[in-house]
Amino acid sequence: MSLGQDQWSARILFSLCLPGELALTNFDTQRLEEITNKGICISSNQYSLIDQRPAARMEQFCVANNIKLLTYGSLAGSLLSEQYLGKPEPSSRAELNTASLSKYKNMIDAWGGWTLFQDLLVALETIAKRHECSVASVATRYVLDRPAVGGVIIGCRFGVAGAGHHISDSLRSCSPDLRLTAEDHAAIEAVTRRSRDLMGLIGDCGDEYRS
Repeated sequence: MSLGQDQWSARILFSLCLPGELALTNFDTQRLEEITNKGICISSNQYSLIDQRPAARMEQFCVANNIKLLTYGSLAGSLLSEQYLGKPEPSSRAELNTASLSKYKNMIDAWGGWTLFQDLLVALETIAKRHECSVASVATRYVLDRPAVGGVIIGCRFGVAGAGHHISDSLRSCSPDLRLTAEDHAAIEAVTRRSRDLMGLIGDCGDEYRS
């Protein structure tokens, strides 16, 4: 079961009575600490890829308390793929025709803009060619390598032609055969270091939903 922060106070006791574990969605570190300090065992929380705010506070707390981050948005609604490499910046509803594309394009704008995003795609493509895999696989593997990350959520839109073709590619990103080197991580971080401070701009994880 996964609860949003605005729902937890009314439903958490009910959730604890159910079998399994309690997971959270879009909680910030302060509320995660408050819940954990009450003796409630949390198994996971969520965040997205381009948005690396968890590294500021949340990762350290999760590692110390055995809480795993189950990450969504690892592919930014498909923006982190060869499909958008070298392409003009999408802006119309026809181009950003899903809620995910619109949401993650807005996050890219806050993060650093389309030009910097293209630099990131170029870096990912160079790494992908080195490992004979896709840009999406590299992006996913990078997230899996982050401290406290226990798994990633990769979306698949039912009813869309060819949606299932990415399953084997997604499995490749989890394969032990795909190991990013220190050089790979350095190339990615050389781009991400040029991005804006989203922690200062937006606040902690999920604060954009509470502003």
